[in-house]
Amino acid sequence: MLDIDKLNKLAEGHGELQRGKGLVTGIIALTLGILSFLAVLVFLFPQYLSTPELRKSYDVNVMRYVLLAAMVVAGGLSLVNIVFNRTRWLSSFAFLLVAAAALLGGHKVNVDPNFPDGTPYIGLDWFILDLLGSSLIFIFIEKLFALRKDQPIFRAEWQTDFHHFIVNHMIVGFVLLATNLAVHEFFGWAANDGIRGWVAQLPFWAGLLLIVLVADLVQYWTHRAYHEVPLLWRLHAVHHSVKSMDWMAGSRQHILELLITRTLVLAPIFVLGFSKAVIDAYIIIVGFQAVFNHCNVSVRLGPLRYLIVTPNFHHWHHSQDDEAIDKNYAAHYAFLDYLFGTAVKSDRLWPERYGVVGDYVPNGFFKQLKFPFTWKG
Repeated sequence: MLDIDKLNKLAEGHGELQRGKGLVTGIIALTLGILSFLAVLVFLFPQYLSTPELRKSYDVNVMRYVLLAAMVVAGGLSLVNIVFNRTRWLSSFAFLLVAAAALLGGHKVNVDPNFPDGTPYIGLDWFILDLLGSSLIFIFIEKLFALRKDQPIFRAEWQTDFHHFIVNHMIVGFVLLATNLAVHEFFGWAANDGIRGWVAQLPFWAGLLLIVLVADLVQYWTHRAYHEVPLLWRLHAVHHSVKSMDWMAGSRQHILELLITRTLVLAPIFVLGFSKAVIDAYIIIVGFQAVFNHCNVSVRLGPLRYLIVTPNFHHWHHSQDDEAIDKNYAAHYAFLDYLFGTAVKSDRLWPERYGVVGDYVPNGFFKQLKFPFTWKG
């Protein structure tokens, strides 16, 4: 009943899933089964597998109910498929994972809160929550407002972007630690108490508009440098190599670029002393826009597209079309590109092709990790 070869073939393939064969429900069950098993591991080893910043905010009972719901759905779907002989090879894997999660304690697993601060960790909890939340929200949006209706969920090269997604989310703790150290080491001298006091006293909405502007000004010029400085382009070309735009496309990013950009963007935010509430709201905004603006959605927002960055605006940035090269750098406020003369000017509503001109970046996570250091161009 367990067929590793079929599972490997499924994971290595791409294209539209056949309906009525149990593939869709089987994949949902397998995904929830994997996430449930990983969630139980987080409960068992929170000191090593959970993110301290998130750990403080959790309602453990809510997390337990979420885990229980995932296990019930995964187990139910897999059992139905097994009983009715629909993709038994796939559903059996899902059911075994749910069973393993239950044997380890399931949603009732004990959590030991007694462990020292500063324990080295990887952000497995952040990966689970982000994958579950992002896939539920953005796949639904893409199906509802699809730009390219013939593009399947599992489009070509999705595996590469999923590998980037896993790595970049699992090491979020390392990224945040490295960013905080760099900010305090190199930028701690920059602000004075008068400026910090003024920023801290701003009303919430004024502070939120300002933090987005400050972050996007840094993002704009950093992003522009990635395009105009050949050494930096070696890193950034990895992000631009994606040929299909969807909710996972933005995850394709070299880890060094992630570290550099996070440090430079977060430095003025920390130095200027924005309140925790404003920073938390900014993180939600940047997290949503980073995914949404890569989505396969036909969203332009009318005149608002000249003010804020939309999927239409950012799709042009990823285009190979002549009028789009080195344009549309902003991440939040589109007016910055109009102000600095780098906005795309085109009579067409949407670009035709994505990726780097010449298609010289190799496919595959590890190949792209090495690419900036081996490219002869």
